[in-house]
Amino acid sequence: MQNDTILDEGKNLYSQKQYKKALAFFLGLPSDSTADKIEVSYYLGLCYTKLERYDDALLFLEQVVTSGGNFERVLQCRFLLAVIYALSGRKRLADFELNKLLETGYMTASVYAAIAFVAWEQNDTERCLNYYEQSLRADPDNVSSLNGLGYVLACQEKDLTRALSLCKQAVKSAPKSAACLDSLGWVYYKLGLYKDALQYLQQAEQIDTMNVEIAEHIKSVRLKAGH
Repeated sequence: MQNDTILDEGKNLYSQKQYKKALAFFLGLPSDSTADKIEVSYYLGLCYTKLERYDDALLFLEQVVTSGGNFERVLQCRFLLAVIYALSGRKRLADFELNKLLETGYMTASVYAAIAFVAWEQNDTERCLNYYEQSLRADPDNVSSLNGLGYVLACQEKDLTRALSLCKQAVKSAPKSAACLDSLGWVYYKLGLYKDALQYLQQAEQIDTMNVEIAEHIKSVRLKAGH
């Protein structure tokens, strides 16, 4: 019974989004603890991911994936690995993990969205668009794909009417998402509606103050608007 409850404090901290405290709890477990080591690795991987300490997260997420234990957790950790690999520029590793997930049918819409993101980072626009479309066919309300497809269409200046509709839907679902607000602002910029563009881009900047891309978008709008 003790093995079932020994991690409860850390799990509760994690569920309350107190990720630093949860991390400290799991790291502070004694070396002779009877807690399941793979479960500890799982929560360490999650905590490090939430804290955006991705190199540390990889170590523990990989332990869960290679353990061959709880199937759902293995798939969840494989998905997180794919996202981290994509964010850190390791595109081949990201593709490998994502293809493994597609074989299982796990979180299909989110996996398609992640593949689209990787393709965009690789400047493969057609593949990117294709996978965002597949994602939305699997889940028409997938915020990542609504936002991603809208943004890519805007960048390519393809079907700006649809891009606006997609980004509006994304913002409606995630009104506090800096990424979604930024994309909607960028669509308005491409439409030549600079006042609306600036409104949403500034909202995005207030949420994510250190984001270089948002700052560049605001600069572009101000140059075009003449202020």
